[in-house]
Amino acid sequence: MRRWMPIVGAVAVVGCVAVLAVSRLNDRTSASGFAIRDVAVVDVAKGISIPGQTVIVAGGRIARIGPHETLAVPQGARVIDGRGLYLMPGLVDAHVHFVDPDVFGRLMIAKGVLLVRDMGMPTQQVLPLRDALNRGEILGPEMIATGTILDGDPPLIPSVAVGIKTPAEGRAAVREHAAAGVDEIKVYSGLSRAELLAIGREARRSGLKVVGHVPDAVPFEDAVAAGLQSSEHLFGFEEVIARLLGEPAKPAYARMGSDAGYVQRLGEVDPQELEVVYQRLRRAGLTVCPTVVTFKAGMTTRAFQSGDFPLSEYVSQDVLDLWNGLWAAQDDLPDWVWRNYTTIVRGLHEAGVPLLVGTDLSVPGVIPGYAVHEEMAIWQDGGIPAADVLRSATLVPAQFMGLDDRLGSVAVGKAASLVLVRADPLKDVRNAQDIEGVFLRGEYFDRRAIGRLSAEAADIARRSKP
Repeated sequence: MRRWMPIVGAVAVVGCVAVLAVSRLNDRTSASGFAIRDVAVVDVAKGISIPGQTVIVAGGRIARIGPHETLAVPQGARVIDGRGLYLMPGLVDAHVHFVDPDVFGRLMIAKGVLLVRDMGMPTQQVLPLRDALNRGEILGPEMIATGTILDGDPPLIPSVAVGIKTPAEGRAAVREHAAAGVDEIKVYSGLSRAELLAIGREARRSGLKVVGHVPDAVPFEDAVAAGLQSSEHLFGFEEVIARLLGEPAKPAYARMGSDAGYVQRLGEVDPQELEVVYQRLRRAGLTVCPTVVTFKAGMTTRAFQSGDFPLSEYVSQDVLDLWNGLWAAQDDLPDWVWRNYTTIVRGLHEAGVPLLVGTDLSVPGVIPGYAVHEEMAIWQDGGIPAADVLRSATLVPAQFMGLDDRLGSVAVGKAASLVLVRADPLKDVRNAQDIEGVFLRGEYFDRRAIGRLSAEAADIARRSKP
């Protein structure tokens, strides 16, 4: 079997982040708020659409929801005709590296992705970016961030990670991250079990979740027991498959060795034995962010050097340089990689393991916003019901991130982080990309404004290239 290298979920830092003031266009704001009349409200928690509703938005929040025949529209509110439309919560990309804010931010809004979780940039760079996004000073989604990744020594990607040599260094790094104000702690592939355990204990004392890779030297279940709460990319399942086949798997740094080939042998595993593993992970409280689209979109160097790939107009020179720098030796990824990962995702779902939609944005072929919709379509085509997929792209990540008091669903009192679509996404998640309008931070982006955002993103990317 030919060796192959799966794309790892971390990136180098591209340039410096400039804080750009958001222009306030008259057609995007209304001093008296908005009223979306006669719209079907998508209840992601129950998996149903409630027709004939009027939703009142004031001060950037949902003020009232009720039947359109009886709910009065406040004087001066801008009325949006919701007939034939569906109002759903903003989507979430739970795994990004937000290295190109000007392009990424515009495309995220245009595709209805209104919250992201940055999973690895230097703390001193990403936290000011996060705060500027959340204050609306930069055009883009809301963000939470892990800051600098905690890896073994030496770290695989020094530009975004710090090497941890001992458990004491792991505890100190967590304290430093907590003092800086990160939202979660990301761990990586080179950590030892003792270091991961120390990081997990210190993170609990600091009130922070531990998320990231299953370290190569730590079995999947042991990593969860040591404190890993969100597992990324399905790394670690190669060792699980090997063990269930009765074969020892040799650790391979960041799953970049031949052991990854065990995913190809998924069909040889006894389904009941695999179900036992899934149930054990569910009982342990693990959440999984699979990023299957990463492995489906993975491209060869030749493809992105030539610029001959889908949606290349949205890829800036900085991002192309990043791809060429970190993935210059990337082989073609055979289809069995992402297809077998999809089978694992379905098994985790059926076992009741919470899942997060994420894309590992900044790896080759992953396009902001578009990749979220592709990830959802992959899950649905793999056998997960549309309502459950949509929940994993809205409410479930909001709950995991501790933001469900104001995000993740359409409910009175919550932030008006909303997307109007033209067909029911509970019947087919592909309908979630048929967008009529987007609400974010008290602004409404209609179809014309969305078109402008996409055009601006393409123009920024084009002007960055020689």
